[in-house]
Amino acid sequence: MIHLTINKQLIGDSDYGLKGETDMNLKGSKTYENLMRAFAGESMARNRYNIASAIAKQEGFHVVGAVFDYTADQERAHAKVFYQKLKYFAGDNIYISGAYPVDLYDDTVKALRAAQHNELEEWDEVYKSFGQTAREEGFPDIAHTFEGIAKIEKTHADRFGRLADEIENASIFRKEDEIAWMCTVCGNIHVGKEAPQICDVCQHPQGFFMPFAESFYEK
Repeated sequence: MIHLTINKQLIGDSDYGLKGETDMNLKGSKTYENLMRAFAGESMARNRYNIASAIAKQEGFHVVGAVFDYTADQERAHAKVFYQKLKYFAGDNIYISGAYPVDLYDDTVKALRAAQHNELEEWDEVYKSFGQTAREEGFPDIAHTFEGIAKIEKTHADRFGRLADEIENASIFRKEDEIAWMCTVCGNIHVGKEAPQICDVCQHPQGFFMPFAESFYEK
């Protein structure tokens, strides 16, 4: 059993609440608990991904580490959305039960596969169920939130899975055709089938390169 407290200072005073849904009807419902379960799950996912990022960087996959950190920030945003839905109940203690994964691996591919699995589970099982329950209990706005975030988790899962595939088949730094590779440190562009072992501008290793087409900088 997990005992969590809603902290009003962390939530803030911005209007991210229930948008017309009856707050008092929410208390004691399954959705009331599911919101806290979702907040706990997203918060833990954020920490797991920050930890996995360090492992990826140790193995030389610096861009993969950056993807873990980038996704962790999005999980933090998800956690805040769920937490805001409980704003009316600031000061309450919500008791929840749940199982959460221990995904400590010294291997980037294993960390990616675990993340992929967890994101798919949230998309296809957890948030789908939470959304259905919210609709049945008369909270359509909260149901919409669960369903919207579920779709994002599918995107996360697909990205983690693709990176794991590329590491496993040795295509993360090598492609069949010539492409533009970008050093994510200095922005240097290299054209070839394989990312250079060392950036000839800033001297950072291959792990900092990514396909330019997948970067934020492609026009």
